[in-house]
Amino acid sequence: MKHLVLGLIFSLAAPQLAMAQVELAPASQPSVTLGSAPANKLYQGTEVSLRLLRELTTKGKVLKVGDRFDLELIDGLKVGTETIIPAGSRAVGEIMSVKNKGMWGKSGKFNARLMYLRVGDRNIRLGGTFDDKGVAGGWGAAATSYFIPVAGFFMTGTSAKVEAGSVIKGFLDEDVPFVVNK
Repeated sequence: MKHLVLGLIFSLAAPQLAMAQVELAPASQPSVTLGSAPANKLYQGTEVSLRLLRELTTKGKVLKVGDRFDLELIDGLKVGTETIIPAGSRAVGEIMSVKNKGMWGKSGKFNARLMYLRVGDRNIRLGGTFDDKGVAGGWGAAATSYFIPVAGFFMTGTSAKVEAGSVIKGFLDEDVPFVVNK
Protein backbone atom coordinates (compact mmCIF):
# COMPACT_ATOMS: atom_id res chain seq x y z
CA MET A 1 0.00 0.00 0.00
CA LYS A 2 2.86 2.35 0.91
CA HIS A 3 4.45 1.77 -2.54
CA LEU A 4 1.12 2.42 -4.26
CA VAL A 5 0.72 5.79 -2.50
CA LEU A 6 4.33 6.80 -3.29
CA GLY A 7 3.87 5.68 -6.89
CA LEU A 8 0.69 7.76 -7.18
CA ILE A 9 2.39 10.85 -5.71
CA PHE A 10 5.36 10.43 -8.05
CA SER A 11 3.15 9.94 -11.11
CA LEU A 12 1.26 13.15 -10.26
CA ALA A 13 4.50 15.09 -9.67
CA ALA A 14 6.45 13.62 -12.64
CA PRO A 15 5.07 15.98 -15.31
CA GLN A 16 6.17 18.96 -13.23
CA LEU A 17 9.58 17.37 -12.57
CA ALA A 18 10.01 16.58 -16.27
CA MET A 19 9.64 20.27 -17.12
CA ALA A 20 13.12 21.21 -15.83
CA GLN A 21 12.84 24.70 -17.23
CA VAL A 22 15.34 27.24 -18.44
CA GLU A 23 14.14 30.81 -18.95
CA LEU A 24 15.48 32.10 -22.28
CA ALA A 25 13.81 35.46 -22.92
CA PRO A 26 13.67 38.67 -20.86
CA ALA A 27 10.64 38.97 -18.57
CA SER A 28 9.11 41.77 -20.69
CA GLN A 29 8.52 39.34 -23.58
CA PRO A 30 6.71 36.01 -23.62
CA SER A 31 9.21 33.50 -22.27
CA VAL A 32 10.28 30.26 -23.84
CA THR A 33 11.08 27.25 -21.71
CA LEU A 34 13.11 24.21 -22.72
CA GLY A 35 11.68 21.03 -21.30
CA SER A 36 11.00 17.38 -21.92
CA ALA A 37 7.19 17.38 -21.79
CA PRO A 38 5.23 17.06 -25.05
CA ALA A 39 5.62 20.44 -26.73
CA ASN A 40 6.85 22.11 -29.86
CA LYS A 41 10.32 21.12 -31.01
CA LEU A 42 13.38 22.40 -32.72
CA TYR A 43 14.21 19.29 -34.70
CA GLN A 44 17.46 17.41 -35.00
CA GLY A 45 19.14 18.54 -38.22
CA THR A 46 18.13 22.21 -37.83
CA GLU A 47 21.00 24.25 -39.31
CA VAL A 48 22.91 26.66 -37.08
CA SER A 49 25.39 29.36 -38.09
CA LEU A 50 28.16 29.95 -35.60
CA ARG A 51 30.94 32.57 -35.42
CA LEU A 52 34.41 31.43 -34.37
CA LEU A 53 35.60 33.58 -31.45
CA ARG A 54 39.37 33.00 -31.81
CA GLU A 55 41.75 32.12 -34.60
CA LEU A 56 42.62 28.44 -34.99
CA THR A 57 46.06 27.86 -36.55
CA THR A 58 48.83 25.29 -36.67
CA LYS A 59 51.39 28.16 -36.70
CA GLY A 60 53.77 27.87 -33.77
CA LYS A 61 52.62 24.30 -33.09
CA VAL A 62 50.27 25.50 -30.32
CA LEU A 63 47.10 23.75 -31.57
CA LYS A 64 46.71 20.30 -29.98
CA VAL A 65 44.25 17.42 -30.30
CA GLY A 66 41.54 17.84 -27.65
CA ASP A 67 41.85 21.65 -27.48
CA ARG A 68 38.44 23.27 -27.10
CA PHE A 69 37.37 26.58 -28.61
CA ASP A 70 34.37 28.90 -28.31
CA LEU A 71 31.85 29.98 -30.92
CA GLU A 72 28.62 31.98 -30.73
CA LEU A 73 25.26 31.57 -32.42
CA ILE A 74 24.92 34.25 -35.12
CA ASP A 75 21.14 34.24 -35.62
CA GLY A 76 18.70 33.16 -32.92
CA LEU A 77 16.78 29.97 -33.61
CA LYS A 78 13.10 30.81 -34.07
CA VAL A 79 9.85 28.99 -34.54
CA GLY A 80 7.35 31.40 -36.05
CA THR A 81 7.93 34.70 -34.29
CA GLU A 82 9.23 33.16 -31.05
CA THR A 83 12.99 33.10 -30.45
CA ILE A 84 13.76 29.74 -28.88
CA ILE A 85 17.56 30.06 -28.62
CA PRO A 86 18.86 33.66 -28.71
CA ALA A 87 21.69 34.95 -30.90
CA GLY A 88 24.94 35.14 -28.97
CA SER A 89 24.42 31.81 -27.21
CA ARG A 90 27.80 30.16 -26.71
CA ALA A 91 28.88 26.95 -28.40
CA VAL A 92 31.95 24.76 -27.96
CA GLY A 93 34.03 22.85 -30.50
CA GLU A 94 37.03 20.53 -30.23
CA ILE A 95 40.16 19.87 -32.29
CA MET A 96 40.16 16.26 -33.55
CA SER A 97 43.47 16.07 -35.43
CA VAL A 98 46.48 18.30 -36.08
CA LYS A 99 49.38 17.96 -38.47
CA ASN A 100 51.93 20.78 -38.34
CA LYS A 101 53.78 22.01 -41.42
CA GLY A 102 57.06 20.30 -42.05
CA MET A 103 60.10 19.75 -44.21
CA TRP A 104 59.98 18.98 -47.90
CA GLY A 105 57.10 21.41 -48.49
CA LYS A 106 54.50 19.69 -46.26
CA SER A 107 51.64 21.97 -45.20
CA GLY A 108 49.86 22.10 -41.86
CA LYS A 109 46.28 20.90 -41.41
CA PHE A 110 43.68 20.29 -38.72
CA ASN A 111 40.17 18.87 -38.31
CA ALA A 112 37.63 20.11 -35.76
CA ARG A 113 34.10 19.20 -34.68
CA LEU A 114 31.21 21.06 -33.08
CA MET A 115 30.21 19.68 -29.69
CA TYR A 116 27.37 21.59 -28.03
CA LEU A 117 25.40 24.81 -27.75
CA ARG A 118 25.03 26.15 -24.19
CA VAL A 119 21.55 27.47 -23.24
CA GLY A 120 21.14 28.30 -19.57
CA ASP A 121 22.46 25.25 -17.75
CA ARG A 122 21.74 22.89 -20.64
CA ASN A 123 24.12 21.65 -23.35
CA ILE A 124 22.40 20.93 -26.67
CA ARG A 125 24.41 18.53 -28.84
CA LEU A 126 25.67 19.88 -32.15
CA GLY A 127 26.90 18.05 -35.21
CA GLY A 128 29.26 19.18 -37.91
CA THR A 129 32.95 19.28 -38.70
CA PHE A 130 35.32 21.63 -40.46
CA ASP A 131 38.99 21.67 -41.37
CA ASP A 132 41.72 23.67 -43.00
CA LYS A 133 44.93 22.84 -44.83
CA GLY A 134 47.82 25.14 -45.58
CA VAL A 135 49.46 25.34 -49.00
CA ALA A 136 52.15 22.79 -49.82
CA GLY A 137 55.54 23.84 -51.14
CA GLY A 138 54.45 22.76 -54.63
CA TRP A 139 56.56 22.23 -57.74
CA GLY A 140 59.26 24.63 -56.56
CA ALA A 141 59.95 22.56 -53.47
CA ALA A 142 59.87 19.31 -55.43
CA ALA A 143 62.16 20.59 -58.20
CA THR A 144 64.62 22.17 -55.79
CA SER A 145 64.67 18.99 -53.69
CA TYR A 146 65.39 16.92 -56.79
CA PHE A 147 68.36 18.99 -57.92
CA ILE A 148 69.61 20.04 -54.49
CA PRO A 149 68.42 17.35 -52.08
CA VAL A 150 69.46 19.13 -48.91
CA ALA A 151 67.40 22.24 -49.88
CA GLY A 152 64.10 20.33 -49.42
CA PHE A 153 65.01 19.94 -45.80
CA PHE A 154 64.60 23.71 -45.34
CA MET A 155 61.46 24.24 -47.45
CA THR A 156 58.10 24.04 -45.67
CA GLY A 157 54.49 24.53 -46.64
CA THR A 158 52.20 27.00 -44.87
CA SER A 159 50.25 26.62 -41.64
CA ALA A 160 46.52 25.87 -41.60
CA LYS A 161 44.45 28.80 -40.31
CA VAL A 162 40.79 29.67 -39.75
CA GLU A 163 40.36 33.33 -38.80
CA ALA A 164 38.44 34.56 -35.76
CA GLY A 165 34.99 35.69 -36.94
CA SER A 166 34.72 32.95 -39.59
CA VAL A 167 31.24 31.47 -40.01
CA ILE A 168 30.98 27.75 -39.25
CA LYS A 169 27.84 25.84 -40.27
CA GLY A 170 26.55 23.03 -38.12
CA PHE A 171 23.26 21.46 -37.06
CA LEU A 172 21.35 20.43 -33.96
CA ASP A 173 22.18 16.82 -33.15
CA GLU A 174 19.08 16.28 -30.97
CA ASP A 175 15.45 17.37 -30.81
CA VAL A 176 14.91 20.34 -28.47
CA PRO A 177 11.36 20.47 -27.01
CA PHE A 178 10.13 23.85 -25.77
CA VAL A 179 7.03 25.52 -24.37
CA VAL A 180 6.07 29.14 -25.02
CA ASN A 181 4.88 30.77 -21.79
CA LYS A 182 2.53 33.72 -22.45
